[in-house]
Amino acid sequence: MSTRVTPLLLSGIDRLPRHSRRCVFWEMDPDTVDEARVFADPEFEKEAWLSTVMLQWGSCAQIATVGEKVAACAFYAPPNMVPRALLFPTSPVSADAILLTTMRIEPHAEGFEVGTDLIRAVVDDLVRRNVRALEAFGIRADAEADAVGDTPSATAANACSPHECMISADFLEDMGFDVVAPHHRFPRLRLELDRDHGWKEEVEAALDRLIEAASITVEDFAGRTTVGVQ
Repeated sequence: MSTRVTPLLLSGIDRLPRHSRRCVFWEMDPDTVDEARVFADPEFEKEAWLSTVMLQWGSCAQIATVGEKVAACAFYAPPNMVPRALLFPTSPVSADAILLTTMRIEPHAEGFEVGTDLIRAVVDDLVRRNVRALEAFGIRADAEADAVGDTPSATAANACSPHECMISADFLEDMGFDVVAPHHRFPRLRLELDRDHGWKEEVEAALDRLIEAASITVEDFAGRTTVGVQ
């Protein structure tokens, strides 16, 4: 089955999978979450945040579907609209960058490479909007930190955990991000963007195919020539 990635619209918020629709790990100040834990409605808070960002800044999420089912989603926004962005040891995000906060892949979509498709969709969107860079706070595995519930400067909201709501630093590096603020647990990574980002990749791939085809043609011609001489 093919993967389709589209921007999240205000009218489509209810399409988000349950965790993504209720998670406010990034979208609410952790102190506020702790104070309001008993009566806060995380789904309402998430929808309010999405609505505010979309109305003031524009598209801030991409949804990947495999067949008819939502397979994954990615959220991104200006760092000044993300309360938790200031609470990491590697903060702040660079002034010229947009922050990629979360990319969650649903269990039924594992193995479909939707992560790569989501990153490509986010990059394409930001390039069209003349954004210079995309940054993210990655997370690295740390058994000792996991054992004591290590979270960035505050407790996670609504039973979320950093591993559920943050992106693996290893995955980000595989996608071309570079570490710009090292940390054993929460490095900050950056991907430089430009209008030719996707175009260059496509051209390089096309050139590789042409070189490979030319090599096969030359070898085939040489083989036929040798046979003819004999």
